[in-house]
Amino acid sequence: MKRVTSFISFRISALALAALTVFAGCGGGAPTVETPLTTGPVAAASYNGPPPATADVQAFKINVWDNLQADDKCGACHKPSQSPRFVRADDINLAYQEANTVVDLANPGMSRMVVKVRGGHHCWLADNNACGDTLTKWITDWASVTAGGGGKTIQLTAPVSKDAGASKQFPTDPTAFSTTVWPLLKSYCSRCHTATATQSQQPYFASSDLATAYLAAQTKINLDNPADSRFVLRLRNEFHNCWAAGGGSVDCAASANAMEAAITAFANGITPTMIDPATVLSKAMGLYDGTIASGGNRYDNNAIAIYEFKTGSGSTAYDTSGVSPALDLNLTNTPKGGFTWVGGWGIQMTGGKAQGLTSTSKKLFDLIGSTNEYSIEAWIAPANVAQTEAHIVSYSGGVNTRNFELGQTMYNYDFFNHTTASNANGAPILATADAAKVAQTALQHVVVTYDPVKGRRIYVNGAFTNAADASGAALANWDNTFAFVLGNEVSGDKPWLGTIKFAAIHNRALTLPQIQQNFAAGVGERYFLLFNVTSITNVPQSYIMFEVTQYDSYAYLFKDPKFISLDPNAKPGNLVLKGMRIGENGAEVNVGQAYSTLDMVITDAMYTNVAGASISSVGTVIALQRGPASDLFYLTFDQLGTQMHAHTDPAVPTPAIPANAPRPSHDR
Repeated sequence: MKRVTSFISFRISALALAALTVFAGCGGGAPTVETPLTTGPVAAASYNGPPPATADVQAFKINVWDNLQADDKCGACHKPSQSPRFVRADDINLAYQEANTVVDLANPGMSRMVVKVRGGHHCWLADNNACGDTLTKWITDWASVTAGGGGKTIQLTAPVSKDAGASKQFPTDPTAFSTTVWPLLKSYCSRCHTATATQSQQPYFASSDLATAYLAAQTKINLDNPADSRFVLRLRNEFHNCWAAGGGSVDCAASANAMEAAITAFANGITPTMIDPATVLSKAMGLYDGTIASGGNRYDNNAIAIYEFKTGSGSTAYDTSGVSPALDLNLTNTPKGGFTWVGGWGIQMTGGKAQGLTSTSKKLFDLIGSTNEYSIEAWIAPANVAQTEAHIVSYSGGVNTRNFELGQTMYNYDFFNHTTASNANGAPILATADAAKVAQTALQHVVVTYDPVKGRRIYVNGAFTNAADASGAALANWDNTFAFVLGNEVSGDKPWLGTIKFAAIHNRALTLPQIQQNFAAGVGERYFLLFNVTSITNVPQSYIMFEVTQYDSYAYLFKDPKFISLDPNAKPGNLVLKGMRIGENGAEVNVGQAYSTLDMVITDAMYTNVAGASISSVGTVIALQRGPASDLFYLTFDQLGTQMHAHTDPAVPTPAIPANAPRPSHDR
């Protein structure tokens, strides 16, 4: 059973909710619905058939059909003959009928056509997920017009039931690793994956230091199925750094087989950890079994470039706004440094830059020029508050000429914008107040807006910083040959150090309620994990739901547990919950058990059909073991409902008595 749940109910504060109500519709009569922008300054698709019969068909044509009908996308097959013919050119109304068989307007990301594209079916980009995200945006825009809303909703779906079982755990002693896997890593991977390598690249699993190599290698090894280890797949399927054995030619199959054999030998020496059958435990879930929680109910109606950094590797940051032409960014190193993809969707800028072509950057000139207003939106985490004149987002021709720029100077965010009242560099600068120390070394939602009446404004974490122009001025003399760049200047000599988790350009000045809406929607690789407890509680379709984030490349963040049922008629009654713990890959984790002291009763009075019942507002960090594609989580309970199991904490080892040492002399 599926359940559509507005993200507002989980994340948006009462203040933001009230504001959203205000801007959703004012006054009497039917509310005005703003048509999302889905195409830039490109020629309209050729169509000479019957006109759209309804406004919904017209919304489908503008947002989906026009974007997919070309032969390089879906037109070569689904226009002339292949069913479903959702881009047929003879009758848009018939195309609309067939499209409705492969889309889900309530949950666009789960549409059949999106799932097919994500699986590699005729993706028109180098990354399947970038195609899927772009297609999701087009369907979302159609749904937004049809439903009269400006954002997405999140649909909770019952996950596939999995049982937590016996699993192998990495031993603390690395001796077995040192005689099986480590020799291959040192021999064939040390050219890059060591701290001392000329082209040093993390993780350092080929380090000459055994402890360092062992810790770094664990996320690349699957003890339960060695053939699925990342080390093996990189050689066998991706032909990465294969080697020649015995003086012969490079042989990726033989290299993969050797690596698989070494991991198998290592894994065969590990005894699986068994779960006590008396334990009260939930069903199990992997991270990717959950429902994506980030981005729900975002306001993107006027977004003309969006970067979510989901690819996770390579040298391209894709623009998934769905607005043509796509302003994809090329990630490169500069003399000042480079870049690194980080877990949980993001890029860490260490001196490199992400830059678009001048030809595709021109859509910013065209689409912002048509409205004379815009917003820059970014989720960023500055690496420090010592950097000055560091350029985070820029549309420019160099250090002295630009159309706009968002930057950082120590504790301040800076905003330059070229108008009739500025110089060619967009000065005078608008900056947050020194005393406010707004910029911090933490993940922050930063939005700067411009319109010709109010001028520039700066917002951080959903709040106005009071940084604003006294009045506006007209955009003037923008240059359509400039390039859009993140993390630096186009010249490469104004690096910003930090992590970018999301960036977007809108060709309207976002309002405060819209900014608060996007702040509440959150960012990054976040999921709702629904741990099935129906067999324990006897409440139909009941779950303990966590919001789980891949916090970084080494850990997960679990937060905001709730009791929830996907049955709208179900109630918890008086459900006892004591001592909840998180298990990972067959064993309770050793640290981070923030919910082990819970002692509560979940009642009907605490429960709502929309949001469930909150269990705790505390979050906890759990170590990443095998990686987000392989780690399997479950929950255990001292008591849930009427089922109980006494938990025994592991014995704390007695520290050794330190040896006596002579007192150091103080003689000079």
